Amino acid sequence: MQVGVIGVGRIGAYHAAILRDLPGVEKVLVADSDQERAQQIADELGVLAESVDGAIAHADAVVITAATTAHADLIVRCVDEGKATFCEKPISVDLASTDRVVEHVKGAGGRVQMGFQRRFDPGYRAAHDLVASGDLGDLYTVRMAGHDPDPPHESYIPASGGLFRDFSVHDFDALRFVTGDEVVSVYADGSVIAFPVFAKYDDIDTGAALLRLASGALGILSVTRHDPLGYDIRMELHGSGDSVVVGWDDRTPLRSLEPGVAPLPGPAYERFQDRFREAYRLELAAFLEFAQGQRENPCTVDDARQALRIAVACDLSRAEGRPVRLEEVG
Repeated sequence: MQVGVIGVGRIGAYHAAILRDLPGVEKVLVADSDQERAQQIADELGVLAESVDGAIAHADAVVITAATTAHADLIVRCVDEGKATFCEKPISVDLASTDRVVEHVKGAGGRVQMGFQRRFDPGYRAAHDLVASGDLGDLYTVRMAGHDPDPPHESYIPASGGLFRDFSVHDFDALRFVTGDEVVSVYADGSVIAFPVFAKYDDIDTGAALLRLASGALGILSVTRHDPLGYDIRMELHGSGDSVVVGWDDRTPLRSLEPGVAPLPGPAYERFQDRFREAYRLELAAFLEFAQGQRENPCTVDDARQALRIAVACDLSRAEGRPVRLEEVG
């Protein structure tokens, strides 16, 4: 199987390296608007450099890891070429553009898997299975933490869509995936505390959200652009039959102040590639199976749209200082 990778920045090069080593992949074709960058990555990984046109034309399946602003057009183009397509989140940072792509994909019968890698992380999958089996009992609360080690470069901020759409959208998708439930309302707030550059773009470096699920269970999210100890992603689920946590191991960047508790041996997770290495491999392996018709789509364009709706509702709630029902959004 020949797989094209369009966009070879940090995550694109990472995906290309994973694909190169997956069984069943005969060739990896990397492409980028910066042709020199594509050739450099191809040389480093021992794969082939192509133009964007060439990668789409010659590949059996396409992985889109280009800039967010290019996702929508590339999805439509790949679908129209009949290519099974994987696209990193998001489709777009606004609902109108997202809806146009979703409608196009459905109308054309396109095969598009969206990139929400936490669905493939062993911890999140175990939590999903525990809820689905009924062993967790009645779900009471889900507490989520999303803490990046460092804020992005200023050039990234204006096109990111903001903290909730850019970063927390992963938590929103994971919440839907793990619980099998839908968010019906949100109340969100945020601040600029340590990095004034975010205020220039009406963005925040610290946020929180309270999310009500259809079952009545409550989700509580804290999110920051800076964590001095490392990359901290956790989910705690508390139910009538069990209480569990995802993301708590000997590399979690959090230290206890209780007397006699030994520090975690570490080293702490530094980046998302480090924390979710296995999840990314499993995600792309699942895409190859999906592209070959061997499994159902594990993360659809509708899933991406629903996660974005929650993020948009959080932005509206923060802007207007009130709870927002999801039916108000899209």
